[in-house]
Amino acid sequence: MRKVVLYIAASIDGFIAGPKGEIDWLHSIENPDNDDFGYPKFYRSIDTTIMGNSTYKQILSFGIDFPYSDKTNYVFTKNKTLIDMDNINFVNADHKNFVSSLKSANGKNIWLIGGGKVNSFFLKNNFIDEIILATIPIILGKGIPIFSQMKKSKEMIISRMQKYNCGVVQQRLSLKYPN
Repeated sequence: MRKVVLYIAASIDGFIAGPKGEIDWLHSIENPDNDDFGYPKFYRSIDTTIMGNSTYKQILSFGIDFPYSDKTNYVFTKNKTLIDMDNINFVNADHKNFVSSLKSANGKNIWLIGGGKVNSFFLKNNFIDEIILATIPIILGKGIPIFSQMKKSKEMIISRMQKYNCGVVQQRLSLKYPN
């Protein structure tokens, strides 16, 4: 079975973006060693991405070509009028069955890109198999949390932790789900 991996960066206080979706702070720290935080290796391990519509719009706002065009991409949205294109598919109904089918299909791992609402849906429904979290040494004070709308705690196991010279701490976490 394929794994869903949430590979994400967050501030020390748990935000993945500023209040208006700003992510410029992600590049505010100096990185003298030009660490890639394992991204190229991770990217080769996946063939599918899933993101929310706000995250998709944010990516499009960068004014660059869609960065995951070599993958199959799914955008979770409530908008039923969006039309699939090339390698971008809009999913607007029955998300639980869709994710279950996707996980059981053949292929590489699935990258859960975010944002907070989609992350919460996946966590609440026990769909996340692993989290690779890069904590950036900055406090935002407010913004979009990694997980929004969470009402219950989830226990995790740290399987690996690495500190980079730039101050970023990356953790690999497995989730403990009830049987």
